[in-house]
Amino acid sequence: MKTITPKQCTPAERKWYVVDAEGQTLGRLATKLAVMLNGKNKVDFASHVDNGDYVVVINADKFVVTWKKMTDKMYHRHTGYLGGLKSTSLEDMLKKKPTKALELAISGMLPKNKLRKNMLSRLKLFSGTEHKYEAQQPETVQL
Repeated sequence: MKTITPKQCTPAERKWYVVDAEGQTLGRLATKLAVMLNGKNKVDFASHVDNGDYVVVINADKFVVTWKKMTDKMYHRHTGYLGGLKSTSLEDMLKKKPTKALELAISGMLPKNKLRKNMLSRLKLFSGTEHKYEAQQPETVQL
């Protein structure tokens, strides 16, 4: 018996999905979107091949978090200088960059290798209900 290895799919073979994030929990939504971007929901999944789909997320800033995460959850970054640790809460991040929190959550759930950048480039986040990818005829997915 031979092992069949899937080939890299072309952009025309990738499907487009639309997901509404309104009322969804941040972490649970991020895991489902990461699975779709990674291609793990397909039969021919292979970890070394990037065969994921395009995902358009509308209302990306209207997700829900539990408990006091809106004020207690902190995002850290470092400037590279001594004492350059900068921290922002989830509440402040949503005011400055509404879609950045969801993007960081999904990015953390994707594999840490060369395929990650291409997977994230197929993620399209919009803070309103309108998006500009109607020409691709995306399927609406209920999560």
